[in-house]
Amino acid sequence: MKHPPAGLVRNSVLREALHRNTRCHTIALTFALAATAISAQAQGPQVPPITLRAVLDSVAARYPLVLAAQARVRAARGTRVTAGAFSNPIVSYQDDRPSTGSAAIPGVDREQTTTVTLPLEPLYQRGARVRRADAEVRAATEDAVALRRRASLDATRAFYRTALAQVGVATTRDLLVWLDTLVSYNRARAQQGVAAEADLIRSQLERDRAAADATILEAELAQSRAELSTFVGVPPATGGLFSIAVDERPLALPAEVVSSPSSPSTLGATGRALQSQALMGRAEVRAARERVAAASAGVSSEYSMMFRQIGATFGTKRVAGANTVIAGLSLPIPLFDPNRGEIARAAGERDAARYELIAQERAVSAEVSGAYEAARLLTERTTAMASDTSGFLARADDARRIALGAYREGAVPLLQVIDAARAWGEARLSYYRILYAQHQGVAALVFAEGGDLLTAFPALITPVTPNR
Repeated sequence: MKHPPAGLVRNSVLREALHRNTRCHTIALTFALAATAISAQAQGPQVPPITLRAVLDSVAARYPLVLAAQARVRAARGTRVTAGAFSNPIVSYQDDRPSTGSAAIPGVDREQTTTVTLPLEPLYQRGARVRRADAEVRAATEDAVALRRRASLDATRAFYRTALAQVGVATTRDLLVWLDTLVSYNRARAQQGVAAEADLIRSQLERDRAAADATILEAELAQSRAELSTFVGVPPATGGLFSIAVDERPLALPAEVVSSPSSPSTLGATGRALQSQALMGRAEVRAARERVAAASAGVSSEYSMMFRQIGATFGTKRVAGANTVIAGLSLPIPLFDPNRGEIARAAGERDAARYELIAQERAVSAEVSGAYEAARLLTERTTAMASDTSGFLARADDARRIALGAYREGAVPLLQVIDAARAWGEARLSYYRILYAQHQGVAALVFAEGGDLLTAFPALITPVTPNR
């Protein structure tokens, strides 16, 4: 007589245990939901959930560093006004007469001289100063745009770090409540003498470990909320108890990235096109180019400073009742070159600005390359997990439920139940970790291309409906 395989026997036992334990699981789930509700009530009232759109709007409107960059633009415009201003003319009056009480000097009459001196330096210095100031205004404007975009990306990353920490806390609390029901079940069985006390002790240890993990994750969530509050500006009265609202669907990639072939070894034509687009659209690169233009104009300005205090003088002179006209020109002789050091300084700043531009272009190209490949890989995996009809998280729930039912029927040991519970928690964290990583990857790609997250944030991918 042949016996059935051990695997078939085990599977049949698990199925029977699952059917017989349906009512018990319903009761346990009711207790778990009630405990979760009590835990939520104990946390006190919370402010409405914060969305990523609200965070980005807050960064654009109220983030202090963004406002500081805008103030620097206004300061640069003030410098431009000064650079374009003309020098004021100098009026001089001189009265030459014999001193009061002295005897008259034969042949010496009273002289009155009135002159106006017009500085001529702006005629050859103003153009270079204006070009430099204009470039500095454009550089400050691009710096403000770059800082706002960078702050939006940093706020997006802080938002998803907080969201992932929030998921970790919720998952650990759910697991802790589930382990409490397991401990209560083992305690009742141990008191009735139908189960070993070792199972009770082991389940208590697992419950205490989960409680310690929950505390660590709550501390990380508090830190993440504090970091995010610097971008949001949450008032202290809320106590940092705000929550995060995230759509649980992957973000769509740009069309050119979706249509490009996968190539792990080379960036490809699409990636190079994205790099070219980033070199033209990134505010950091444009600001670096404007600083090169400003430094070049600064060199020309310093060369023009070799001739200083050039002025044209016009006036009248009255001597013994007769009026004469005065005209003159003051021109310094460049016997020495006191501006040689400033010319060398300006040339060094120009060269430094050029090297900084090259470094910025390299950094942008590398950032586009990494963001392109990371976003593509994360989107492929996340889309496959989201379109899985059987459900990644659903399988984790089923595995934990089946293991608990089989344990109550005596078909599996306690360690297998604990392993299924841990696998359930790890599966949830893994799913949301890759989902939020995909959101951040797409946001980083949009930023690397030179897009603005505030106005060009990607749309969500529409879920795929399975064919019936």
